[in-house]
Amino acid sequence: MASGSAFVRFWLCDRARETFLSSIAKEDLPAFRLACHDFSVRAAPFLFEETIVNFRASSFTKPARMAALDRIGHTVKTLTFSMTHTPETFLPPLLDPVTGEEVTFIYEPYVPSIKDSTSRLSNPTYGSWEMTDLLVKQYSPLFHAAANVSSFIRAISALPNLKHLRISCPGQEAGQRYRRSIVDYALISIRIAVERCSLPLLDTLSLASIHPGAALYLNPIMGFGARPNSLNRWKKISNLTICMDSIPFTPYPPLDHLKLLHSYLQIFASSLTDFVFRWQGVKGLSPLSLDKEVCLQGKSPGMACPRRCHLALRPLMFNQLSKMEVENIVVDAPQVSSFITAHRHTIREFNFEDTHLRSGTWDQALAPLTRISGSEKWKEKVEEVMDVPLLLSPMCIEEQKDQTLSEICYRLDLVLDSHLRLPNLNTTTIMSLKSGSFPSSDAFDAINSSLQSDDAERQDAVKKGNAIFAFKLKNKEGQEEAWNIDLKEKGAVGKGEAPEGKKADVTLSLSDEDFGKMVAGKTQAQRLFMSGKLKIKGDVMKATKMEPVLKKAQTKAKL
Repeated sequence: MASGSAFVRFWLCDRARETFLSSIAKEDLPAFRLACHDFSVRAAPFLFEETIVNFRASSFTKPARMAALDRIGHTVKTLTFSMTHTPETFLPPLLDPVTGEEVTFIYEPYVPSIKDSTSRLSNPTYGSWEMTDLLVKQYSPLFHAAANVSSFIRAISALPNLKHLRISCPGQEAGQRYRRSIVDYALISIRIAVERCSLPLLDTLSLASIHPGAALYLNPIMGFGARPNSLNRWKKISNLTICMDSIPFTPYPPLDHLKLLHSYLQIFASSLTDFVFRWQGVKGLSPLSLDKEVCLQGKSPGMACPRRCHLALRPLMFNQLSKMEVENIVVDAPQVSSFITAHRHTIREFNFEDTHLRSGTWDQALAPLTRISGSEKWKEKVEEVMDVPLLLSPMCIEEQKDQTLSEICYRLDLVLDSHLRLPNLNTTTIMSLKSGSFPSSDAFDAINSSLQSDDAERQDAVKKGNAIFAFKLKNKEGQEEAWNIDLKEKGAVGKGEAPEGKKADVTLSLSDEDFGKMVAGKTQAQRLFMSGKLKIKGDVMKATKMEPVLKKAQTKAKL
């Protein structure tokens, strides 16, 4: 009885209970909820706080699923809507069954009136009964589920405490960007659902691995089914992250997609405080300075609207922007300088990662900092941000400083010196752990050398890590190999998933290329994890303790 009473007191203490529940692995929470009703209720917020929906034909229409969503919807704070581009999601042309000729289909989202319960039966879903019958016969159930706006509204309305909406639509090939896709209809439906539902806490939007055309379907002004008050909902978004498939920087880039992106960013001009943008793939133009690109300023005779195609794009001006980060872009020094000057009253941090200067130097790009501060004393201040590597290969700094920086993190009050030099470090190991098929495996030699060179540092790493970490890498040829870092006893690095006779506490699986980028500081583990490129098995909390150890490779490995 004494132990039972003690547990009751522990369980009724909110802070102790929440700390205990937060430490339980998410995969163990479903079994924990089966113990009793109170356990089920208390554990639900931790299990469903971040919910992922891999959209299928029955995702929002199956009664059992919707009933379950009603029960746990109030606990969902982050919703990830995922729909991958596949051959099945591309739509073939509609054909007349009699003549065989292609039929034009102009889509208008259909939302039945709440007042008229019989409107679904009295009005055709796709404009006319003939078109509705044609679509039902020729298009798959997945299309009709994606175009079922009412079901999306029903699902989103069950999430009153939603704070973060994440949309992921990976897999579209560059050659398929002008084909109709079921994914686009789903984007229209989810946009309308967000606009029609009351979501007072929603302030963060992440578009992870999105295709360029999505900017049209998610645009509340130009998009299908937009209403006059649609814009008000999106003006409440203060944190925006976009990871978009690359629009290659060429002499003749697809101007329509770039203009759609520019127009989409204009929507958030008055409310955005944090903005992150990265091109996925090859480098692309800076989304913050598209109005200054020559290719977007001239008149193009091939445009559908010759009266408007010559009009210049309005410059992007974010009235409340305090933090900005762009990655994998091509930009001119005057464009960077102009952006800093225009946002000098609000911005506090701006990051340029994997950025290539097309013209000018970084000294010219950052000249506004000298004008703002009145001197060049800001160059004398150096700040090393823990999750941002400065430079990894001192031998090539002189060649790159005026053209490309792997990653730059400048702050208005504390800015990195662009002429910073790192000392040459001699790395020696007893036995190399490098594998020729895995270029990033250099990092394991660097980590091992660091651990073995200083007993005090090794003991400190073991004390803080207290776990065996396994890294399973996969190269471009599909080969897999594993390394382990033993921070439980020896403080050493070896090949294989774990030292002989032992088992890894945490296993991180990712590609050789992504691991190289992570160690080089060109990306962060959190970004890889959120995009599905990094998979973690075991104790996720312990995985966060690897960061200080990986930092040791950033000054020793040349990746």
